[in-house]
Amino acid sequence: MNTIDPGIFKAYDVRGLYPEQLDEDLAHRIGRAFVAYLGARRIAVSRDMRLSSPSLAAAFTAGALAQGADVVDFGMLGTDMLYYAVARDEFDGGAQITASHNPGQYNGMKLVRSQALPLSGDAGITDIRAMILDDRIPAAGARGRRTEAHLLDAYVDHVLSFVDSSVIRPFNLVLDAGSGMAGLVAPPLFDRLPCRTTRLCFEIDGTFPKHQANPLLEENRRDLVARVVAEEADAGVAWDGDADRCFFVDGQGGFIAGDFITALLAEAFLRKEAGASIVYDVRASQAVKDVVDAAGGVALMNRVGHAFFKKRMRDENAAFGGEVTGHYYFRDNFFADNGFIPALLILELMSVKGRTLGELLAPLRERYFISGEINTEMGDMAAVRATIDALAARYRDAHVYRMDGVSVEYPAWHFNVRPSNTEPLLRLNLEGDTPELMVEKRDEVLSFIRDRR
Repeated sequence: MNTIDPGIFKAYDVRGLYPEQLDEDLAHRIGRAFVAYLGARRIAVSRDMRLSSPSLAAAFTAGALAQGADVVDFGMLGTDMLYYAVARDEFDGGAQITASHNPGQYNGMKLVRSQALPLSGDAGITDIRAMILDDRIPAAGARGRRTEAHLLDAYVDHVLSFVDSSVIRPFNLVLDAGSGMAGLVAPPLFDRLPCRTTRLCFEIDGTFPKHQANPLLEENRRDLVARVVAEEADAGVAWDGDADRCFFVDGQGGFIAGDFITALLAEAFLRKEAGASIVYDVRASQAVKDVVDAAGGVALMNRVGHAFFKKRMRDENAAFGGEVTGHYYFRDNFFADNGFIPALLILELMSVKGRTLGELLAPLRERYFISGEINTEMGDMAAVRATIDALAARYRDAHVYRMDGVSVEYPAWHFNVRPSNTEPLLRLNLEGDTPELMVEKRDEVLSFIRDRR
């Protein structure tokens, strides 16, 4: 690859089209630069099911070996399994070859240092990019050694340790692995529970023959919703491509926002650990803070992004953290995110409270009315910054703060507008005390933003 697109080095990972933006030559260089940046002596490498992942993983591994690191190759894993391996076995770092929820023509890398702490645009990814673009990767030492390892059984045991599986009732569930890495983990995990499961897209297939592995998009949930309704199931669970996020639908097929799942998971933790600290993101519904406060916990608002979440949770020794996009973090999972622990905790909460998922959600749905995330493309980054400043001035009679973008709070409604990390885009999340107020204020703020494009 003669010309490298620096745009593939993003805020939280490396990601681009294969092979136009990311090919084996560049993967080899990233492997070398990753080892050089960390000064790593021993790293873990794994990959998802994409058709390009085996060759990219092999090239990354070859680069790491050439730079002098020993590499333990875990083969095909979900991203959260790689995090678990790095932290459990005290590696100097790790790389998962994946493009997460993106379509099959994409690929990329999620990179972590020791204890599965993520590299990001603020720390690590920009340094690796600079080494490669400036052709200044340091000279290598003695070549490293490659070995192989497996951890599925230990990982399933670890995930199950978060719940008392003996109390979980024999629910009727529909599970959608999206042809992705959940197809590796979900079978041995759910086989150890008393639940009846209907399993969709469990055959791991990087061509994604049924639908893309991005459950946030409605078209990718249609099969799941239809089967939940047809089977009169208690709930449905879907995972993204690399299985580090999970998503839920209730027994009526209604999709559940990540804010509300965060609130339920916070309640689940506070039932077990009185006074625990819970981290939630700046976009979230007021429901999260209210549930945490009512249960006697400590609610901590935080910037969006796993690098910021994992640091805050470590600083506060928080038991749990949740983002509205379906990333859920656990102190006893080395503060890393996980796509299977949330499903088990929700089933356990339904069991111990003797309620359906819809019944658990009813108090939230009756009180909190959220817009969901709405994106607006702006002309350039200058327009993004100017619009955020203009919003702060326009709503200056409210409580305004700039933790991440701009947040505006009134007694009956609030919103956050934050920029994309990679493109001139503004993201709005708004909540009102009534559906009518939410719609009115959503349209008002959107109009204000879009008049400035």
